[in-house]
Amino acid sequence: MSDRESGGSSRAKGGARTQASFGAFVRQPVARKPAAPTPAASSVSGAESEAAQIRVESAETWPDDAVEVGAIVDAYGLKGWVKVAAHADAGQGGDALLSAKRWWLVKGRERKSAAVLQSKTHSDSIVAHLGGPADRDAALALRGCSVHVRRSDFPALGADEYYWVDLLGLSVVNEAGVALGEVVGMIDNGVHSVLRIEYPTTAKDGREVKGERLIPFVGVYVKTVDRAAKQIVVDWEADY
Repeated sequence: MSDRESGGSSRAKGGARTQASFGAFVRQPVARKPAAPTPAASSVSGAESEAAQIRVESAETWPDDAVEVGAIVDAYGLKGWVKVAAHADAGQGGDALLSAKRWWLVKGRERKSAAVLQSKTHSDSIVAHLGGPADRDAALALRGCSVHVRRSDFPALGADEYYWVDLLGLSVVNEAGVALGEVVGMIDNGVHSVLRIEYPTTAKDGREVKGERLIPFVGVYVKTVDRAAKQIVVDWEADY
């Protein structure tokens, strides 16, 4: 099967052809790098503990660049730690939970935030001690909260690496300049990431509706990503 048929490979810089990696936030269409060491547990010093308590947030104080990255699913241990199911593994965007010093929490209409006193990976989840919960009961009260961190707290990426959240809203055109739509979502199919693109079209009854295109986010199809211009150029025909 050819690369175009399989969509399973991408061209790395320097001409090497490699398998594309994927993740709930990041895609790396470059040669695989050695696995990074597991980030060490982060912590807040005693001098910072005064600002470490959970505080209520309003719409006005909620950060403009907050991105949902996981959810608190349980307490961990007896001393106020929480367990978080991250939307991505560490090294693929989930490590934003480890790098951020404050988490913003949402449960129903309630919004609050807490300093991260300590955080670390544990098996297939992330565990953390937040300012505020001092025992297991207090930690259990946070179950069901979605966890958000500032986009500015995400770890920096290398060249040709992108967080999924940064691709949403970009327009997509092919190499002939034909507009194909706008990125409204990403799909992880277990092999690579896939752009979910919506475009305006007309139904058989004359109604204006939204059509959908799915384009594998691999180098054989994706030619350039220009975040400044808010545009992705692809090798893809409008009638595919």
